[in-house]
Amino acid sequence: MNRFVIARFHEIALKGKNRPFFARQLVGNLREATRGLGVESVWDGRTMVGLKLAPDAEWPALEHQLKRVFGVVNFSIVNRAEPNLESIKSLVTKLANSKPFASFRITANRADKKFPLTSMELNRELGALVGEATGARVDLKQPEAVFYVDIMPRDAYVYVNKVQASGGLPVGASAPVLTLLSGGIDSPVSAWRMMKRGCPTYFLHFHSYPLVDTSSMEKAAELVQALTTYQYESTLFLAPLAEIQKTIILSVPAAYRVVLYRRFMFRIAEQVARREGALALVTGESVGQVSSQTVENIAAIDAVASMPVLRPLIGMDKVEIIDQARALGTYAVSIIPDQDCCSLFTPTHPVIRSKASELERFEEDLDVEGLVSQAVSAIEVRHFRH
Repeated sequence: MNRFVIARFHEIALKGKNRPFFARQLVGNLREATRGLGVESVWDGRTMVGLKLAPDAEWPALEHQLKRVFGVVNFSIVNRAEPNLESIKSLVTKLANSKPFASFRITANRADKKFPLTSMELNRELGALVGEATGARVDLKQPEAVFYVDIMPRDAYVYVNKVQASGGLPVGASAPVLTLLSGGIDSPVSAWRMMKRGCPTYFLHFHSYPLVDTSSMEKAAELVQALTTYQYESTLFLAPLAEIQKTIILSVPAAYRVVLYRRFMFRIAEQVARREGALALVTGESVGQVSSQTVENIAAIDAVASMPVLRPLIGMDKVEIIDQARALGTYAVSIIPDQDCCSLFTPTHPVIRSKASELERFEEDLDVEGLVSQAVSAIEVRHFRH
């Protein structure tokens, strides 16, 4: 018996004349995501994407990966039948006899309107068949087993489950972005949410080595590797901040250090983003979560940016962010202790309502262009594949 997977989408179906572009991206991503897992072919089936499985395909590994393909809302492992009533009945009977159940329902979908029975007529016909073969009763509300039947123009598919996936848009359908990856809980979630909107993301991590150890860099690399399973290949830029920090602490009041660090981070990030073709910066900031994330400080930091700064978590609270980090698998890495750059020389009472004009006055005494250029030239680059 040939085995197939049907991967269903939602937003792509709403794209009108642009649908083929999104569907092609999804087909390509599914091919990449399932490489080496026993998938013989992937094709666009108009209302879904189909995958033909090799006889030795291992379903658990394939299921695990398909859940992480953005653009797929849900998917099912299905059995193919000829699009005629006798073939469908034979397959439904075989599946019904494969395991015991006390109640069931039939959910038929006649996409091919040339099929002689309507969906309701097919439900009744197959329901009577399964009831007679198994002795189970029909229960439309809380059935123990559900038999799905999809009638397509050239094939019929019969299956018994739907596995929820990530939804969203396929990665690569939107423009690339650059995520400032701190190594904490928030920024990996922020990157994941941008991938879900179709944006492939580069990653930029700032470190204070050699003033601290390399733990934050290795932690950032581990987070990027985990997130690469969602976009298949990633690039991590490791930017040194130590010289900038030493310069700032010698000439700027302690309360303003962190917001000035952030302004330098944005300047460096923009240079990297433009060089790589990314069209926006992404951060894991949420209003009021820490002192640098008040609306006033966000505005003062953003004043140095000339490209959009996207903040997918801006209205979320910490509990919501933690729940999402746990779900996508980055939380356990994010909470590993490390020596990150922002905790170095942190003032006891940081400013919470800074203004761009006063920060600009402090920066008049700094070689801003030279410090940024020095940091950009010393960036280390690492590449990842899923």
